[in-house]
Amino acid sequence: MSEQIDAILLASFGGPEGQDDVIPFLENVTRGRGVPRERLESVAGHYRQLGGVSPINEQNRALIAAIEAELANRGIDLPVYWGNRNWAPYFADAVQQMHDDGHRRVLAVTTSAYSSYSGCRQYREDIAGALVETELTGTLTIEKVRAYFDSPGFLEPFADGIVAALADLGDVAPVEVLFTTHSIPITMNDSSGPKGGAYVAQHEAAAELVAQLVRDAGTAMPPWSVVFQSRSGPPQVPWLEPDINDAIRAASERGVRAVVVVPLGFVSDHVEVIWDLDTEAAQTCEEIGIEMRRVTTPGTDPRFVSSLVDLIAERLGGAAAPALSNLGPWRTPCAAGCCPTPRRPQGAGPSDLQSEKPHVAGADSPF
Repeated sequence: MSEQIDAILLASFGGPEGQDDVIPFLENVTRGRGVPRERLESVAGHYRQLGGVSPINEQNRALIAAIEAELANRGIDLPVYWGNRNWAPYFADAVQQMHDDGHRRVLAVTTSAYSSYSGCRQYREDIAGALVETELTGTLTIEKVRAYFDSPGFLEPFADGIVAALADLGDVAPVEVLFTTHSIPITMNDSSGPKGGAYVAQHEAAAELVAQLVRDAGTAMPPWSVVFQSRSGPPQVPWLEPDINDAIRAASERGVRAVVVVPLGFVSDHVEVIWDLDTEAAQTCEEIGIEMRRVTTPGTDPRFVSSLVDLIAERLGGAAAPALSNLGPWRTPCAAGCCPTPRRPQGAGPSDLQSEKPHVAGADSPF
């Protein structure tokens, strides 16, 4: 397909654009899961404090503009479209527009760097469902770039942030670094990747790479660990731990005086980052009397944008995009049976669109 790609689709989670959108958006996110109305209203408060507008939308618009500029700088003439899982522009709308504009071979870039059902395979299912909805299956072909958790352009901004945070803390010691990502059900991690366990393995590999980049910059890297945030779902379902707030309290009990929080699992500072880290984690640190510095996400850092365009160029037949870990470069296209939902057979494919979905963990999901 490489020489035939004629458009790019930025595939993301979506978010409300105003106060009236908040509850309908959350209903989209939780459809079929029986989440009580009072839970929706509670989570709606996170968005309402931001005027009902999720930052992820403007962040995606900025990312699209940056990708378009980088494509143009490289002489790659491809338009960039945008489609979301849970809010406008929906995938079906994007698919129909791409078809109407004459495109037939599309490459999707997701705002998720890691492998899991909700971070990878579900996007493939979403897109397959949009093709069915628009009756364009077989007419329009859409594939996605590989997982980019170990791309240098994704990791380097985090390393820079740690170096700056440690410099800002000065003589405060001891310090620990907490690499945080979205928690998912343990069963989802166990089934992630072609052999299982890829979600945690990729984060651990990415964290070690960032730590080495910090050392390479001439800064002593403090002790670090991978922790989790944004756990949801019924309490009887085990999710990945430790929660970041528990990790902060445990660090304090060990005598740690400051933590550097690195949202390694996210590409932009959306609601989960702002609420779970800048609000809840910061409050935990204040309550127990330790300092916290929070590193920003890559966003539209030119290195990150360049790394995404490297992945596009790779699929156009260019040089292989750099992959720094011994896990990469990740396979493309995805292996058969890769990252299945824990509630379906291992061999189920992306055309199996009517299966029950697990609890969603995604770019701007509060659940």
